[in-house]
Parts: sequence; C-alpha cells; structure tokens
Amino acid sequence: MRYLLLTSYDGTEFSGWQKQPGKRTVQAEMERAAGELFGVPTAVTASGRTDAGVHALGQVVMLDGESAIPPERLAACFNGSLSRDVRVLRSASAPKDFDVTRAAKRKTYRYSAYYAPTELPLFSRYCARLCQKPDIRKMRAAAELLVGKHDFAAFRSAGFTSKTSERELYEVTVSEKKERFGVFYEITVTGNGFLYNMVRILSGELFAVGAGKEEGITRAFQTGERKCLAKTMPAQGLTLLNVDYGVPLFGTEELYGIF
Repeated sequence: MRYLLLTSYDGTEFSGWQKQPGKRTVQAEMERAAGELFGVPTAVTASGRTDAGVHALGQVVMLDGESAIPPERLAACFNGSLSRDVRVLRSASAPKDFDVTRAAKRKTYRYSAYYAPTELPLFSRYCARLCQKPDIRKMRAAAELLVGKHDFAAFRSAGFTSKTSERELYEVTVSEKKERFGVFYEITVTGNGFLYNMVRILSGELFAVGAGKEEGITRAFQTGERKCLAKTMPAQGLTLLNVDYGVPLFGTEELYGIF
C-alpha cells in the first residue's frame, strides 16, 4: 500500500532532508522509523528537498509498505519512534501510482526575520535577525515585481540541478508586526516550484531594498546575474508551510487552522 504522511520538523539539527553519509537528515530519520514500523528497509520520498537548517510545517512524504494498521493511525505509530524534532501530523493512503513529487501543484514558503536592538534568544532557531529596520512599503513594492512567470536564473545558488530556471510565483506577501522587544517580518511566497535557495535569495533582496538598497530585481531578470541581488538569508528563517496538490490528501481536517 502507498501511504502519505503530513510531516513537520525543526530543521536546526538536521543536515537537510536528503540522506547523506555520516550526517543526520530528516529522510534518514523517517526511514529509520519506517523500517522499525514495517520490519523491512523502507524508502521514504518527500515532495521536495529542504536544505540544512530549514524547517517544515507541512512537508508531504510518501512511502510503500504493508501493515494491518489503518492508514489514518500510521501517524501515531510513527511518532512513537521518531525523534522529538520530527512529527507526523496526519497520515492517509494514496493510489499506487501517486507521485508525491510530480503531483505537487504549488508550494508555500515563509521567511521570518526580526529587527531588535539586542538579539532575542527565544527566536534564534526560527528567525533571522536584521541589522537595520526595513521600510515595509519599499519591500511590498519590490515584492510585486516577483509575481508572475519569470526566468529566476539569478535567484539560485551554485549547485542547482534544475533543467530550467523558469518558475511562476502566484503570490508574494510581506507582513510586519510590532512586538514589545522588536519588529517581526514575514515574507510568504507561493509558486509552482523553487530553485536552490531561491526563497532565501529573494527574501534577502526584499530586506535589502527595505533597508535602502537600490532594487535589483528588474536587472536580475534581464541579465540572470546573481550579483544583481543581495545576500542569501540564513537558513533558520525559512519554513516550508504547505504543499498543494489541488485536492485534499488528508481529509476534511487537513488544514485545521495552521496552514
């Protein structure tokens, strides 16, 4: 039977999703738990890879196995074996020909950062600290340039393997929230796919524009040159929020208010 797992993890202590010799990864942790549960080595595939230090709230994972456990109960069984920084939120069955990677229609990422005079330790695992308070109006104006279908060649780091750099972004929003000890920012991006470090690069550019840098997005689209854009933001601020397949995979309670 083919199973789907809606998975959440804190990426701080992981070297990314994909298995790597001698390193702790989310895929290796999931496959260890799956092997214990099914009694045989079990391959686990995700909707896409996340890099070292990147988190996920709604990563969708696929595996094949045979068990008398009802599909909806598989989540609880996994959680009894997984480490505390990985949890399966929902589980369900899927058609045998379902492909968790190719069937994904859109993904949503969120980049979180804050500005404060002093570093805030409670947020250091999930937010990047900004050196300067950005102008959110400038950030939002620059974000509008990113929406649509473009060649995002300049928005990728070395080591990319994608055959094409053309992607479509459906929405890019920037929010600001003032708290007692600082100002918090979230950049939320929804698109049909993303290049290596693309969200961290575009977030770095938006924060830089907000801090007074001349907007380089237009030039980056024209030339495809990475140097037109600002620095790549740190990994800890990035979270994979949701993977949309066009149909609910985990029943009517799939969203339950957190996505």
